Amino acid sequence: MPTGVALDDPRAQLVAAAERLLARGGAAALTSRAVTDEAGVAKGVLHRHFADFDDFLAALVRTRIQRADEVGDRLVAAAGSRTVVGNVSGYLAATLDDVALAVVALVTARDELRRRLRETSPEGLPLLVEITRALTTYLTAEQSYGRVAPTPEPRYLAMTVVGTGHLMFAGELGALPDEAAVREVVESVLVGALWSPDR
Repeated sequence: MPTGVALDDPRAQLVAAAERLLARGGAAALTSRAVTDEAGVAKGVLHRHFADFDDFLAALVRTRIQRADEVGDRLVAAAGSRTVVGNVSGYLAATLDDVALAVVALVTARDELRRRLRETSPEGLPLLVEITRALTTYLTAEQSYGRVAPTPEPRYLAMTVVGTGHLMFAGELGALPDEAAVREVVESVLVGALWSPDR
């Protein structure tokens, strides 16, 4: 893009470009040059809007966290409706997609990125923590509706669902984050905790 051409929202444009790269090639595909090329802007645009590449990556992770929080709010609002397995499967598919998996890989691999994210996500692995927190809130609400048994601790159920999903979808077990795989994870973890026969 020629110098001097105004961008509507260069930060959002760069983040969207990074997400496309992550979806196609995973964490290894993400470099500052690849991002600016994908966004169709000069390399200097990234450095005008972010202190450095880790600052950009932190913005990318925080964008994903914000989206996961928004989807989590809708999940919690759905408590008592449809089925628990369907609700949790939909949430997991929406938040633990291929881009999220690549984001988790970036956070795990980059010490400086983790340090910067500690400013806003002081505990655990950013993004997975927020996904787990929303799922915990949802399962607690479902317990109050009597659709989840009162004895399992919702936090541990949520951690198990997210951890199992992450292991499967990140390639450890060779699965892809498609609808059938997500539902299989959710059913296998929650089947003993659900009271409703239609789950």
